[in-house]
Amino acid sequence: MKKKIGIYGFTGCAGDQLTIIHSENKLIEFFNKASIISFRMAKSDSKDCELDIAFIEGSITTEAQKTRLIEIRERTRIIVAIGSCACFGGIQSMMLGDKKYKERFLKVYGKKKITIDRAFESKPINAFIKVDFCLPGCPINSKQFFSIFTKLINDYEPVIYNFSLCTECKWHENQCLLTERNLPCLGPVTRAGCGAVCPEYGIPCVGCWGPVDEANVAYEFKLLIEQGFSPQEIARKLRMFGGKASQELVRKLTTGKEKSGLRKYKK
Repeated sequence: MKKKIGIYGFTGCAGDQLTIIHSENKLIEFFNKASIISFRMAKSDSKDCELDIAFIEGSITTEAQKTRLIEIRERTRIIVAIGSCACFGGIQSMMLGDKKYKERFLKVYGKKKITIDRAFESKPINAFIKVDFCLPGCPINSKQFFSIFTKLINDYEPVIYNFSLCTECKWHENQCLLTERNLPCLGPVTRAGCGAVCPEYGIPCVGCWGPVDEANVAYEFKLLIEQGFSPQEIARKLRMFGGKASQELVRKLTTGKEKSGLRKYKK
């Protein structure tokens, strides 16, 4: 029996869903190999029912989205977060925890009473539900998506990269932009998967694949300090795509509370 699949999008640019749709050479097989129950960007007859797998894009920013997300989780066996917004919160979560959310909200919407929904600081979906697998990317890599999709519909556990971008740079024999050219590259603390496309052309990694597990952020911070960047500049770079995963460590590093001996770098 074909697996029942749902693809959903919350707060984000919809680039991950577009990546799937723009893979024209794979779409016929994609729709033939599984029963695509819900995919509003691709079909008009989407519906809610029990699912084997749900692929979810985007962060959560309103109470209605939170309720909808929990409802999807309750009727789905496997949840896969796709894209850096769903996995880590995305750019919209870069200032998570700075206690200035209400101030930013008022700058955009003013004091007008909003009755449609209640918004809150944007968070990744794992802040509200259990996530079984996380496929980061901004947007995701189509080859990785279809590899994961194929394994899951055949009851195999997918293998998702959990090593740093530096590994891909070495595979491509790229010059290290961080240590050899003194450029602010976040490759050592960023999850692999993009194919090192930016460093390949001499552009420093900005971390859009999200933080790799067990990244040595403290040492990355130290190297960038030695290059002349201020703690505030570095924190902004790490926060841009690090989302919820990087907030606490960034706070410690910039306030001198990290135990790695970086207190002297506070400015």
